[in-house]
Amino acid sequence: MTSEDILNALRVVHDPEIPVNVVDLGLVYEAEISEGRVDVKMTLTSMGCPVMDQLKQDAELAILGVPGVQEAHVEFVWSPAWNKDMVTEQGKRMLRMYGYPV
Repeated sequence: MTSEDILNALRVVHDPEIPVNVVDLGLVYEAEISEGRVDVKMTLTSMGCPVMDQLKQDAELAILGVPGVQEAHVEFVWSPAWNKDMVTEQGKRMLRMYGYPV
C-alpha cells in the first residue's frame, strides 16, 4: 500500500456540510504507513465542527478498506490552519458547481 492508496480511499469521505471529499478539500495533511498501520493527520474547516467524530470514524473505516491495512488512526491537527487555498483544483470545481465561492 502507498500514500496514494490511502488518499484514494479517503476520497469517499465527505464533510456532510460541504459536498467535497476531505482530500480535495485539502483537509488531509499527512499519511504515514508502517507495518500495516496507517496514521493520518488531518484537519477540519473549523475547530468546532459538529461532525468531527463522524468524520474520524468514516476516515478510519475508509483506510481500513485498503488491502494490507490492519490498523488506522486519524488525528486532528490545527496547525497549519485550514484555508480555501488548500482546496485542490478538482475541489474548487466541485465547490463552484454547488455554488460555494472559491
